[in-house]
Amino acid sequence: MTPLLAQPSVVDDLADPVLLPESQAAAAAVVGPGRKALITRGDIIQAALKLVGPHRSVSSLSLREVAREAGIAPNSFYRQFRDMDELAVALIDLAGQSLREIIGEARRRSNGGSSVVRSAVQAFMDQLRSDDLLLHILLREGTVGSDAFKQAVDRQLGFFEEELRQDLIRIAEANGTGLYEPALTAKAITRLVFAIGSTAMDLPHDKLPELTEQLVIMVRMIVTGTQTMAIVGSPDVGLDKLAS
Repeated sequence: MTPLLAQPSVVDDLADPVLLPESQAAAAAVVGPGRKALITRGDIIQAALKLVGPHRSVSSLSLREVAREAGIAPNSFYRQFRDMDELAVALIDLAGQSLREIIGEARRRSNGGSSVVRSAVQAFMDQLRSDDLLLHILLREGTVGSDAFKQAVDRQLGFFEEELRQDLIRIAEANGTGLYEPALTAKAITRLVFAIGSTAMDLPHDKLPELTEQLVIMVRMIVTGTQTMAIVGSPDVGLDKLAS
């Protein structure tokens, strides 16, 4: 499984260099071999990724240590990012875009129906098993980060939900099955998968296959429920029958 960090179509988009003005470039040339006169967003993002880990969140990083890891002067950081919050949001956005590409490709390779559920869940859990730093950032910062980080994660979840909503409608039409509240169904599945993923980050890898199977069943239960509700109508109908 290719880790999110290795997705060139995403990371390369961040590598637009900013050339220093002539006077500053000359000054940069004499600060020592450890400093760079050519600065890219990608350089700074890669430096930040080297510093985070299972027990180190983006919110705990300082600007100076990121600049030091990137081999630039602290002031040069501001040529690409307004502050550390903007860097963290860029990491979250990068993680969301990369993961959507991977899961979207998995869904496209599936044959439809239940295989879509398994393909998408398996792709997500495979990335989790690969200890991918970007996915861990996406999962962790939504619970422990600042309000700006949480809003960025929520925005990425919204993108996942919209893409899934479109897939659910397409599959329902192809299979001739009903679909009750596609947007709410997509939200239920997305939030479930990410909630399970957040708890699974700290599990031993040998526990993940069992959790993957459980997650596949949970998602299928949601899909079966929305198909049933499309037939019976209001969810209150089913509750009334259970209570009688």
